[in-house]
Amino acid sequence: MSKKIFWIVGIIAACIIGIIVLTDASQEKAEIDYANQPFMGDENAPVEIIEFGDYKCPHCGEFNNSMVPFIKEEFVDTGKAKFYFMNYAFIAVDSSMAALFAETVYEELGNEMFWEFHDLLFANQATADGLENFMDEDFLTTILSKIASEEELKQVGEAFSKNQADALLDKDMEMAKNLGVNSTPAIFIGGKKFEGMTMDDFADMVEEAANDQ
Repeated sequence: MSKKIFWIVGIIAACIIGIIVLTDASQEKAEIDYANQPFMGDENAPVEIIEFGDYKCPHCGEFNNSMVPFIKEEFVDTGKAKFYFMNYAFIAVDSSMAALFAETVYEELGNEMFWEFHDLLFANQATADGLENFMDEDFLTTILSKIASEEELKQVGEAFSKNQADALLDKDMEMAKNLGVNSTPAIFIGGKKFEGMTMDDFADMVEEAANDQ
């Protein structure tokens, strides 16, 4: 596997607020509740990989486009790991709106539709109309309409208007706070924050997490 830089400065840099506190390599495994969270892969895969992300963060978009396919090919499709997306919506008010809408898609239409919408939302991240690429409900509904039926759009719209996914986003945000997440994308492997720099570092951490089972 290549030794090339995993986080490319200026391309896959973190969207940072505050000071990043690096954790020791011997950090303790955090207790994380994976229940009712969208994931890719075999539910029996031994290792959990989490991305905490914000749909407004351009580096999360780049991570989704360039690194998630690598993670999927090397670890998810081979049954070594499951890949979760959890929200750390902190950049703007529509970060929360996009997160809530995506959680509503997950709750109403299921895991597979969530991932299709998730990928489309990042792919269209820079096309939102208005100040600072505002992701309002009309924009989010238009993105969902590319993959959902009229009936499904109505179902999601009604659930979204009733704030039915609020608890799911609150759970993600509380978990991010407890884990000390302060930037996106933030990656956790087997309950520990990934602080490496190369693809080999990533693979080694997945292997270490598997051995800890």
